[in-house]
Amino acid sequence: MCTVCGCSGDGATISDATGGHAHAHPHEHDHGHGEGHSHGEAHVHTHADGTTHSHGHDHGDGHAHHHHDHDHAHTAGDTLDYGAGPARAHAPGLSQARMVEIETSILAKNDDYAAKNRARFEAGGLLALNLLSGPGAGKTTLLVETLKALAGRLPTAVIEGDQQTDNDAARIRAAGAPAVQINTGKGCHLDAHMVGHAVEKLPLPPGGVLFIENVGNLVCPAAFDLGETARITLISVAEGDDKPLKYPDIFEGADLVLITKADLAPHVDADMAQLEANIRRVNPRADILRVSARGEVGLTRWLAWLEKARAERLDALAAAREREAQALRAAMVAGGAR
Repeated sequence: MCTVCGCSGDGATISDATGGHAHAHPHEHDHGHGEGHSHGEAHVHTHADGTTHSHGHDHGDGHAHHHHDHDHAHTAGDTLDYGAGPARAHAPGLSQARMVEIETSILAKNDDYAAKNRARFEAGGLLALNLLSGPGAGKTTLLVETLKALAGRLPTAVIEGDQQTDNDAARIRAAGAPAVQINTGKGCHLDAHMVGHAVEKLPLPPGGVLFIENVGNLVCPAAFDLGETARITLISVAEGDDKPLKYPDIFEGADLVLITKADLAPHVDADMAQLEANIRRVNPRADILRVSARGEVGLTRWLAWLEKARAERLDALAAAREREAQALRAAMVAGGAR
């Protein structure tokens, strides 16, 4: 993940809900979620000549500690497996132990922000959905058609994530939903801190659905909780039926897998049965739906899933608040008895 690629969200910019001027949001900036933070406990830098080195963190004595120990790939036949160690990855100049340490620190900070996002979503009765896929799977097209179909049925809002441009947010706004664009710069995924900034600029619909379209990437987004209610992974029929086996993490964490562009299956020789079998091999618990953005017929099961998920979300939140109210009433009665 990002201990390997060295990306961060320090260059991220976020538009307002109407497509207004985007503002930079460095990760050290405190935006009300709590203490600001930096991803920078250690950084991996790649130079133009292809050489790579890492900078450790300063321990306060004025001396930065550098890690130069190397871990080698496990070999099986003609395959070099750099994902077999404890860190499940490899970065030049970093040991497996150091990579695990850095990843644990980064994710712990992210999870703190995710918890604050989740509490905010729960307070507003929102069903927050994190949409993940590789580039070209059809997230934005599916989302545009979904928003059109939901108009007048469910209140919605959207956070769009891309490295550059606000093209997708403009498409969403044209479909009638408020949208905030996050541009991650060199970052390859959204994180909970970025999403926390974005929701401050977005009119969140009480009791509605918040769609968070992540950056098109099948690796790093899988590791970052955004505070979502559910995680949805998309794969198009043209991507190959072995994609879930090649990129298992993004499928393993999904609550729902959408097989997109299903209408193209006969034209690309897609083996749908094998694709679904491979998804279930990686994640037996996920729901799997075949969808097509061409006409509402191709969205029928997906729209039904959304309405059911939203109803279940509201029921669960209402039940939790009723339990809280009962506990308060019981405390009041107990206090009066004294």
